Amino acid sequence: MKMLDLVIVGGGMVGLALASALRNSGLRIAVVDKQQPAEILAEASPRVSAINLASERFLERLGAWSLIQRKQPFSGMSVWEKDSFAHFEVEASQFQQPHLGSIVENSVLQQALLASLKESSVDLLFQTQIQSVSENEQGMVLVLDNQQMLFTRLLIAADGANSPLRQQFRIPLASWDYQHTALVATIQTTEPHGNVARQVFTPQGPLAFLPLWSANECSIVWSLPVALAEELASCSVDEFNHRLAATFDLKLGLCELVGARVLCPLTARYARQQVQSRLILLGDAAHTIHPLAGQGVNLGFMDAAALADTLLQMLVDNIPIDDPRKLRAYERWRKAEAVQWLATMEGFKQLFSGDDQLKKIIRGVGMRMAAHSLPFITPLLEQALGLNGELPESAR
Repeated sequence: MKMLDLVIVGGGMVGLALASALRNSGLRIAVVDKQQPAEILAEASPRVSAINLASERFLERLGAWSLIQRKQPFSGMSVWEKDSFAHFEVEASQFQQPHLGSIVENSVLQQALLASLKESSVDLLFQTQIQSVSENEQGMVLVLDNQQMLFTRLLIAADGANSPLRQQFRIPLASWDYQHTALVATIQTTEPHGNVARQVFTPQGPLAFLPLWSANECSIVWSLPVALAEELASCSVDEFNHRLAATFDLKLGLCELVGARVLCPLTARYARQQVQSRLILLGDAAHTIHPLAGQGVNLGFMDAAALADTLLQMLVDNIPIDDPRKLRAYERWRKAEAVQWLATMEGFKQLFSGDDQLKKIIRGVGMRMAAHSLPFITPLLEQALGLNGELPESAR
């Protein structure tokens, strides 16, 4: 049996970020994942994340950010509603920042985090599954599918939205189906994106064009009713290109699909407990939100940063890392943050859903007020960008 302090189940971006943040702590750490990390392909992957400034600072401190070659900072945002006067734009200079965030492929970010662990003592157990978990007074005992046994003081579930560990430990989950599916793909446009992230709200749902490192390529996230998303995912490429350009009001000219179209069902989730005894839920295992503001992965990175800061301070104070009082304080902090963003995204989704004329007037007036009086919306924008709020020390 291998004796460990921390076993992180899930070798995705959030799980690896936690491992990287603790790699020099002296803690004995292992990462377990049933899959091999995704390889970086020559062409852009359709699965990307919008990394805000707080997450960027956190990744810089981990030494991972500088390892990423394919990232695209964006210096402006443009948001409007189709067939309406509602329109809003913001630039990085308004916040005295060089940029507002960056678009990075998930696989590229995962590989950078793996590289940050290269010289560390963290055990990486990929293509390995957990067969059983049992708990005693000292910790957790894990049996892997290769018959190896691990003992750990803390077990971290960073195993995704459908977390098997969350289900195994029967942690109650509040969830609601958005009745939408996100269609994601890489698009080439006739006009350059100009390092601006764009989003149009339509009666069917929001469509975002996120700039990639190639001047004429964007990653799209198109939130649609399930049947319509499936139709657009299977129609001819020419028809898809035409309908996409028309929905986007030809803002970047004609659109051309590059590569595959991927569908991602959208569901809001909120685990009623993020800490249960020695089990801690992290990232999507603890919460998922609508992607219209691109905050999902940033919430996960802040979970990792907050937990790492908490554990490191416990080590400094000579407090056991499984001390329930300290872990409960961490849980209250992260649950409050998740609830706030879930409520905010639900409010935006309800406000921008449908074609009701009264809603359209409210949306138009609200966007005009925001555009002409930035302080009206500055606190929310600053929090979304990672410039304020109750941020972990390592992300400030």
